[in-house]
Amino acid sequence: MSTEMSKGAAAATLADSDFAVDRRTHDVRSAALDYWGRVRSGDLGALPAILGLVGLVVLFTALRPETFLSERNIANLFVQALPVTILAMGLVFVLLLGEIDLSAGVASGVCSAVMAKLIVDAGQPWYVAVLAAVAAGIVIGTAIGWLVAVIRIPSFVVTLALFLGLQGITLRLIGEGGTVPVRDDVIVALANKNMPVWLGWVLALVCAVGYAAIQLRRWQQQRARELAGRPLELVVAQSAVVAAALLFGTYLLSLDRAPSPLITLAGIPWGVPLVGVLLIVCTFVLARTAYGRHIYAVGGNAEAARRAGINVTRIRMSVFMICSGLAALSGIVAASRLNSVTPDAGAGNTLLLGVGAAVIGGTSLFGGRGKARDAVLGGLVVATIANGLGLLGAKAYANYLITGSVLLLAASIDALARRRRAATGR
Repeated sequence: MSTEMSKGAAAATLADSDFAVDRRTHDVRSAALDYWGRVRSGDLGALPAILGLVGLVVLFTALRPETFLSERNIANLFVQALPVTILAMGLVFVLLLGEIDLSAGVASGVCSAVMAKLIVDAGQPWYVAVLAAVAAGIVIGTAIGWLVAVIRIPSFVVTLALFLGLQGITLRLIGEGGTVPVRDDVIVALANKNMPVWLGWVLALVCAVGYAAIQLRRWQQQRARELAGRPLELVVAQSAVVAAALLFGTYLLSLDRAPSPLITLAGIPWGVPLVGVLLIVCTFVLARTAYGRHIYAVGGNAEAARRAGINVTRIRMSVFMICSGLAALSGIVAASRLNSVTPDAGAGNTLLLGVGAAVIGGTSLFGGRGKARDAVLGGLVVATIANGLGLLGAKAYANYLITGSVLLLAASIDALARRRRAATGR
């Protein structure tokens, strides 16, 4: 009898402990209630971006049904989103610490100028020029990180100074009023050429199967360890939705979108799988490595992270290096799209669109919350606004006003969600 009572007491203790939640078995209803509870407490994640993207697609489809969802425009939309998405992906790392990099846009311009000058003037092959451009970006990020993390100058001040200074470097490299053409076949292909249709289908199938396998393996591991996890039905449904999106997108881009029957234009633009690879790598780094966990810890509470033994200085320096390195790739893709590099490359609203994409996608300006996917979702939202307004023949000022309003709305939602999380203790 006493043994049974002790077992019952132990079970009751486990049920009342904080670890009981980790061992709770989920069904579809309880998982939905848990998600709704997180949303009500301010943990919105990518929900606003997804709803906004769906709303924009419905709106522009209704206003321009004959052109917006055409195969040619869908391809143009993806190409438009490439540079902004890659830049935003780098900015996510900086924003996760609650910092800001105002020089990311012009850094992309400097790096693209380095690449173009090496190819055109020095006659270097594309891979040497690309490596040099990325190395230049990492050097810029290292300088920013050292000034912010070691010298303790606020990132706003450091990157604002470099925002001005780096434009001078681009102007010095190219010359006032000059333009460096980009004619290398590999570089030009990033934004102007398409992969073979069969290769696009193979990649889509591999990605769909691989995603489903990863999700099912994770569910199996959680079940084997008796940890709480999503029900199998939701895992299968999510995998099916991702597979459907990949296959439907591949189908649209595999259709012939040439304006003339004399030529064939079909396939996924080469820049799209580049973004896909970067998304996979950045997601793995943030979600599956100790380094990624340290970034979230420092962004959540730097002092607590320091006392836990995390090298906060190293983390702060590294995120600026990653940001500038990805900014270099963004500049290369932008140069590919324009087939040239000009002295104002990366200036103007490039940075604002990058920050806007990250914040619109769901990354918090206050640090500690965000994912690499936010850059992709936000980049698609920003590109959809520009693309749809272009089809409507709207003036340039309308694009700025609407994009700025969407960014302000996203920042407001982020601030309100943060207050809600603080009120509910999450």
